[in-house]
Amino acid sequence: MIFIGERINAGFKDVRAAIVNHDGDVIKEWAVKQTAAKADYLEVAIGTASNKPEDLCWMIEMVQSVCDTPISIDINKPVLLKEAIKICKKPPLVNSTTAIEEKMNEIMPIVAEYNASVIGLVMDEEGSPKTVDKRIESAGKIMAKAMDLGITPDRLFLDPIIMPLKFMQDQHKVVMNAVSQFTLFSDPPCHIVCGLTNASNGAVHKKLINRVLVAMLIAHGLDAVILDVLDEELVNTILTADLIMNRSIYADSYLEAFRK
Repeated sequence: MIFIGERINAGFKDVRAAIVNHDGDVIKEWAVKQTAAKADYLEVAIGTASNKPEDLCWMIEMVQSVCDTPISIDINKPVLLKEAIKICKKPPLVNSTTAIEEKMNEIMPIVAEYNASVIGLVMDEEGSPKTVDKRIESAGKIMAKAMDLGITPDRLFLDPIIMPLKFMQDQHKVVMNAVSQFTLFSDPPCHIVCGLTNASNGAVHKKLINRVLVAMLIAHGLDAVILDVLDEELVNTILTADLIMNRSIYADSYLEAFRK
């Protein structure tokens, strides 16, 4: 499983304040904590806190000053991406493009140039999909564009678009069916990723919903997740689901081994 730590995101009040005030200690602290918790990528999301490329670059520099965990640049603005991707010490993960031709033409050539990876949201001009077929159609467009640019399946992450369970309960079965189809697109298959906490948005039992849903998605082919990597019970659920799916070798100490 590929863990993408979600916490360096301007959607969180402390990170937003850190960006506004250029308080590097907050950024560094979250980078260290998530790296220690075994994040494979650290998401860096400036959101609406700033539109300045130099602020996004500053965030990345703060992270890279305390750890060597690869960056997931959460930005779909080419002007900011072009500057931020240059300073990444390791090939980053770019989050994200959609299946809209104009957006793919803006984002994916930059990804290809820097040997980066990319998350493709399976949505188009009509917005978030509601059916399996629509998700597959958009995923196919993204994959075709990636292939044209030499972006190999191991560098492509398809996001099936997780909806809030409280408001769109019917969508989760649709998502799981779509994920199963994504695994058949290529050999080896591309990665399949989700922003897990979208599912529990507005719900009371957030942590329980996240744990159960991620286990079910793993059974259908999910192999990457944007999450709170410090949530030990959630990570343990993912590690156990991976084990049950025969993606890792059983040992009585498999949880302890992961954290070592």
